Amino acid sequence: MQISNLRLGNAFSLGLLGGLGVLLALLIGGAFATTATVITYIAASLFIALGLDPMINWIDKRGLPRWASVAVVAVGFVGLLTLLLINIIPTVIREANNLVLAAPAIVDGLIDLDVINEFDRQVGGVISASLTQVADYLSDTANWAELLGGVLQVGLGIINGVFGFIIVVILTLYLMASLQQLKEFSYKMVPASRRERFSEITEQVVGSVGKWVSAQVTVAFIHALAAFIFLSIIGAPFALLLASVSFVLALIPLVGPITAAALVTLVSLTDSTATALTLVIYYLVYLQLEAYLISPRIMKRAVSVPAPIVVIAALLGGTLLGVLGALVAIPVAASVIIILREVWIPRQQMR
Repeated sequence: MQISNLRLGNAFSLGLLGGLGVLLALLIGGAFATTATVITYIAASLFIALGLDPMINWIDKRGLPRWASVAVVAVGFVGLLTLLLINIIPTVIREANNLVLAAPAIVDGLIDLDVINEFDRQVGGVISASLTQVADYLSDTANWAELLGGVLQVGLGIINGVFGFIIVVILTLYLMASLQQLKEFSYKMVPASRRERFSEITEQVVGSVGKWVSAQVTVAFIHALAAFIFLSIIGAPFALLLASVSFVLALIPLVGPITAAALVTLVSLTDSTATALTLVIYYLVYLQLEAYLISPRIMKRAVSVPAPIVVIAALLGGTLLGVLGALVAIPVAASVIIILREVWIPRQQMR
């Protein structure tokens, strides 16, 4: 009897511990989901600060004290953002609004395209039927009330985006100013016997990630600038809007430029088939130049991330935290690669 009671008590204890473990896991998961946006803001600010740190170090080596170098880069950073907000963002918003207003006419134009009609005949008219339903829905004023709700949701999303942008900028400025102090504080938390090695690896990780971020931003800027110039030359619609979207997407290596090319080409179908074919030829040439000429020269001093790791990191980050998560995931992968190369692999060689 006592043995049975003991077994019953052990089973109850195990069940209780298991239930508490599940509850704790749910609480941790809920807390992470609740604070995911804040964590993303912090990670984005950290990587922007790391991307600006090589520029601060470059100015610092020219004789200016650290605080003055930080001030120069901070003023330049805020000035660039102000220039974008005043001169580019309003145009992007206006073009986005025009794209939304022109959506019914764009759908009608897609239905009349020879390429769409030819492909539609091969799939039994599914595409034309779907596009016709979309056009009828957008043209029916009875659906405006429902669309208004969507517009309000988009408006709330834009407001949240603006607040997030402000938070990221402020955090970036604070991290830029205190990055050196944060590193020195982290060094003191390591035992003195391992402090020198830890500081060497940390400096290497921080320097490599900073170079990677700044180099990738440069590659994305060249991608977006070249796209804007070419779109303007051929008279494609929504040139600045598409170039801005291309810049954000091109920040993700491998996956981003191809996605941007597909998106720009698809939107250009609303203008004409000739415009879309011209952009297909342009991207076939430019993406080769970017992959074999532009990117290798700019990224030569940054840590090399294998292509499969880039794709996996982008997919995981995008699934968890959206586009911003995809951008943050790749520098994280680069940091892990450096730590494995400098710590884990040497230890394995010594065994």
